[in-house]
Amino acid sequence: MADSNPIIKLKDIDVTFHNENKTIEAVKDISLEVNKGDVFGIIGYSGAGKSTLVRVINLLQRPTAGEVTVNGQDMLALNSKELRSARKNIGMIFQHFNLMNSLTVYGNIDFPLRDSKLSKKERKDKVEHLLDLVGLSDRANNYPSQLSGGQKQRVGIARALANDPEIWISDEATSALDPKTTTEILDLLGRLNKQLGITVVIITHEMDAIKQVCNRVAVMENGQLIEEGSLLTIFGQPKQKLTKDFVDTSTQIKSALEEIEAGGLAKDFQGRLIELKFTGDVTNEPIVVGLYKRFNVSASIMFSNMERLSGTTIGIMLLALSGDDDKVAEAIKYLNDLKINVKEIDLSESESE
Repeated sequence: MADSNPIIKLKDIDVTFHNENKTIEAVKDISLEVNKGDVFGIIGYSGAGKSTLVRVINLLQRPTAGEVTVNGQDMLALNSKELRSARKNIGMIFQHFNLMNSLTVYGNIDFPLRDSKLSKKERKDKVEHLLDLVGLSDRANNYPSQLSGGQKQRVGIARALANDPEIWISDEATSALDPKTTTEILDLLGRLNKQLGITVVIITHEMDAIKQVCNRVAVMENGQLIEEGSLLTIFGQPKQKLTKDFVDTSTQIKSALEEIEAGGLAKDFQGRLIELKFTGDVTNEPIVVGLYKRFNVSASIMFSNMERLSGTTIGIMLLALSGDDDKVAEAIKYLNDLKINVKEIDLSESESE
């Protein structure tokens, strides 16, 4: 669980690239803080600037302007030797694994320890412990070419743990993996975050990855930070259009609406279609039954998605309401009074778009 002690502070970060006669502002005036123990997700589409931004954390990318503080250190004030030492505290997990094909699994994990002051036995004990931690004890003598994608990423995670970092940066680490393996790797990251207290910064373009493991989220677009908040806030009350698009895609409500429209509901339906979003247990009485009992309003569930995020229920539902207009209006007010976010959907309007 995160505390209120920022381990990473980025302030007024700009990154500008000059290429021939072209100037590219990859990151524009971004400030953010990552607390110790966070699993902090940065989401955006390709070209949003998210990878450039996180490379600023360990100064693999120096900012054009701004301040970078990690673990209380002003990273921009460090000399080369000090920076090399500081970088050992920041592990990197990559999309394409970046393993050395000429080394075994054991050798890849041992490689970062070659310049350490550990004895040969201490190194051996550590590598074996890391292999056990990521579930690869039986693969120590295999080469990367003999591993699946998920196993390669586990090697990458073990290697990133070798220097006992306090921070991990995961740059699209699950993008090359199938859905089942992605879930397994994210579960492993979440478990190690809790078990070892490592702060994790995850870069992704997939909201499903964010909601599985992150507790805080930042959304980037065109080099700018457009929205930031807790996972529950981002999912329950997204403010920006891009954030809403990410959330809607993840909850599958967008495809549900498309199916409803394609099914001709707009032509035949005389009632009102509403979208409900709620956080937590809003009522002990089932909503559909409650609306009929209280207002004699029939409510047909057209779509429903309930999830547990950070220990809290997040729900989204499409209801087709039928009944007297005044009673339907009362029913919608009742739902609003329950702290449910209610949005009426005009099917005829969306169909004509």
